[in-house]
Amino acid sequence: MAKPSAKSIDWQSRIGRRVRLRDLHILFAVAQSGSMAKAAAHLRVTQPAVSKAIGDLEVAVGARLFDRSPHGVEPTMYGQALLKSGLAAFDELRQGIRNIEHLADPTAGELRIGCQAIVAATILPPVIEHLVHRYPSMDFHVTQLISPTFEFPELRHRTIDLMLALLPGPLAGNDLGGDLRVEIVFEDRLFVAAGMQSKWARRRRIELDELVGEQWLAPPTGSWASSFIAEAFGSKGLEIPRTRVATYSVPLLHSLCATGKFIGVLGGLTLRLNGERLGIKALPIDLPRWPWPLAIVMLKNRTLSSPVNLFIEHVRAFAASMAEGNEKPTTKSRR
Repeated sequence: MAKPSAKSIDWQSRIGRRVRLRDLHILFAVAQSGSMAKAAAHLRVTQPAVSKAIGDLEVAVGARLFDRSPHGVEPTMYGQALLKSGLAAFDELRQGIRNIEHLADPTAGELRIGCQAIVAATILPPVIEHLVHRYPSMDFHVTQLISPTFEFPELRHRTIDLMLALLPGPLAGNDLGGDLRVEIVFEDRLFVAAGMQSKWARRRRIELDELVGEQWLAPPTGSWASSFIAEAFGSKGLEIPRTRVATYSVPLLHSLCATGKFIGVLGGLTLRLNGERLGIKALPIDLPRWPWPLAIVMLKNRTLSSPVNLFIEHVRAFAASMAEGNEKPTTKSRR
């Protein structure tokens, strides 16, 4: 009978028998609180128990995990590495338990979805409505993406299962990081829009130079929409219009645009799904085509539960149903 290799003996003696889930849980608590004492209070155990757990882990992995000081503790590079791997291990264990639960009912369980406000107001409601009606044992937890930087820390920290996001064109490839997988499900685009009570909403044809002096709404400088405005006017040698209201607040953009006193930039999904309800329509202007892809963003090599896979299938199906007729949403004149 072949003897186990040195590597397998090392695993059994130093890792397999010594690293416990409880110790990893304590490791996370210490890293988060920055203090052995605070971690002990949070976990409702004694400080010596916390110190022993960290000491046992350091012996098991053969490296110092925290730098100690009178002000608290900070993870070393070895501690950071173990925290990252431990987070993945806990997530895989959590997913495994969820999958075991779903063997009895594959449609039951929890989905943790991240999205931008514009996605939460357009494609997400009909998809969730359909799933809730069809699968009554499915629960949804939605986290709104606040930062416009597209770093997706929630995915990397595994607090969500996937991100449903509209990506600026340059990010539509796989430029978000080697650990992320990007699936484009819908090619949206940007339109200049106004409230249906606006004088511009009754026009059959509008030249861009006519809108230079109008009151414009847009996300702040550097956003995809503000860059679209600059490109549209700059390509025709026109002065870039002044942005009177710069905000990432989707409700504010929609509300002000609907008054008919402002001109804004909105996506085709918003205009098709919510344009009539909001009282907003696309204006008939010849504009450069700027793609605004809707993507499902996930961690590579991460186990997904049955409800998550069901959600992805329904997003794909809904996006496919929206693909036709995406060229000119809500552009009919009232005349």
